[in-house]
Parts: sequence; structure tokens; C-alpha cells
Amino acid sequence: MVNIEKVIKEIKYFLLDMDGTVYLGSDPIGDMKNTLAVIRKSGRQIIFLTNNSSKSEESYIEKLKKIGLWEDGDSVYTSGMATAEYLNDKFKDKTVYLLGTEALKKEFRESGINLIEEGQPDVAVLSYDTELTYNKLFKFTSAIAKGAYYVATHPDINCPAKDVFAPDVGSFMKLIEASTGKTPSVIIGKPSTFMGDNLKKNFTAASDRFIMVGDRLNTDIRFGNNNGFYSLLVLSGETTEKNMKNYPDIPSFKLNSLNDIVKFLQ
Repeated sequence: MVNIEKVIKEIKYFLLDMDGTVYLGSDPIGDMKNTLAVIRKSGRQIIFLTNNSSKSEESYIEKLKKIGLWEDGDSVYTSGMATAEYLNDKFKDKTVYLLGTEALKKEFRESGINLIEEGQPDVAVLSYDTELTYNKLFKFTSAIAKGAYYVATHPDINCPAKDVFAPDVGSFMKLIEASTGKTPSVIIGKPSTFMGDNLKKNFTAASDRFIMVGDRLNTDIRFGNNNGFYSLLVLSGETTEKNMKNYPDIPSFKLNSLNDIVKFLQ
């Protein structure tokens, strides 16, 4: 068994899932503000990492500031940002139809992605579109039925919410497959290695300098394991001691909350 105290001494980057890990809704989990301050003070860098592609980097920073969890020097990395990097790398200057929010469209355009609204695109990207309309959905299914390369930002079936979960990209995939028979050629977000490879490249760091912290075994922990990162499961969100047995994924470490990490940093 790997010793958490020994490992934490070697970690440089904390990859933090957000909802269920550092906050629930708009409420920080426990004394999270102090916990993040301790992580920063110890010389580690915080990277808020999320599969939610409905919001832009800017909007996440605004939310984190509003609830007191953001400091200069922190970073945000979303599956939407990773998808834009993938498109610029693999499909530079190709036309793209994005099934996504206006915030994500703006972010894509600022990244140099050639978005189109009419005509047949080279690539069709499925993201978490909380502004979804039937017309947008039909344009997307038409594009992939006619041969557009099909990319999804992430595979999550549901997005966490206070009362009941909201259908996410994974649910949209099932609908689209039922209608067209098509499935994504590439899925960018956790637990795939695309985001992990980009993080290692962007921060010029080896795998063992990262620890992925999250509340979901099949996305957060699997992502950490797939990329050779250390992984820390927190029981403050979706995963419980009871439902852990439903997944094959084994985290490097397990804590009730990220707040419990403080004792290993002082």
C-alpha cells in the first residue's frame, strides 16, 4: 500500500474535480477555503478540472471567486478547453459544428476553431448543451449522418444537481445513437487520456507529479489511473462506501473529504 504522506510530499499539482469535491451546488464542502489555502501555501498548484463543458473557463473562475475558493495562481481546465486543443491539433482550419452553449461557442472561436452554423461541417462536436433546442439537435444528427467526424467532450451520463441529476452528454449520446446508429469516434474528457496528456504537456511535468482528486470512480479515479497519476477518492459527493463495490476502479487513496488532506501537508 502506497503511503499517502510520502506521496503527497512529491506531488506538485492537485487536479481537483469541483462539484462533489470542493463544493456542492454553490456551497463549499466544510472548511474548503482553508484547505485550499493550505495546499497553496505548501507550494502546490491547484488546477480545477471538470468534464462540464456547458460553461467557459471564465464562468468557472467567476463562480469560484464568488464562493471564495479562487486565488491568483490557480487554473481551470475543462473538457471543452481540452476539446478545443484537440481540434486545433488534429483538425486545424477544418469546419466544426458545435452542439453547445453560447459560452462554449465563444471560447471555441477565441481558440481559433472555425465554427459554422449552416452547411456540412468536417467535424461535429457534442458538448453539454444546457441551451439545447430541437433544431440544434437535428443539425447535429444530420451532420454526423452525412459523415462529419463525431467528437464528444466527455462521457458523463448525468450532471450533479441538488434534487435530481440532469441528463449530460452521455445521455445525449444514447439518444443520438438510437436515432443515427452513430457513436463518437473520440471522447475527450475524463476518463480518457487526452486531458491528461495535455496537462503533462502544458505544465511540463511527469505523471507522478499529479494527483487527481474526485468523488466519481468511473470518471475522476479512472482518469487518474489511466494517466498514471495518483488518485484520491473523496466520499463527499457521488461515491459512498456502499456503492464503491459497483466499480472496478481502485483509487490510490480514499478520504472522507479533501479537507482531510490538511494533516498530510503540515
